[in-house]
Amino acid sequence: MYFSIGEVAKRFGLNESTLRFWEKEFDFIRPKTNAKGIRFYKNEDIESIRLVYYLVKEKGMTLSGARQKLKNNKGNTIREEEIVHKLKKIKEELLSLKDAFDAIDPVE
Repeated sequence: MYFSIGEVAKRFGLNESTLRFWEKEFDFIRPKTNAKGIRFYKNEDIESIRLVYYLVKEKGMTLSGARQKLKNNKGNTIREEEIVHKLKKIKEELLSLKDAFDAIDPVE
């Protein structure tokens, strides 16, 4: 399954130009392109973007800092990001359950 650059940009709250720039900065982000240059992102590309997003947008690293961290210790960085991602999903689920319980028995 492939995603357009617009879909991926929207998913991360980024501009399309940011994604194109990250492709130049990080050699592991390589979406397929057709003859017209239209990009098609696979799930692996999205996971790579999520990793860069985590380092740059969530941890506040510079692009060069993120590049260096991935060069030095990509495996640990991937595991760290996966843990944070899973914890965020758990938090969303717990908040959803809390909202459902609040709707059943509102606090007075």
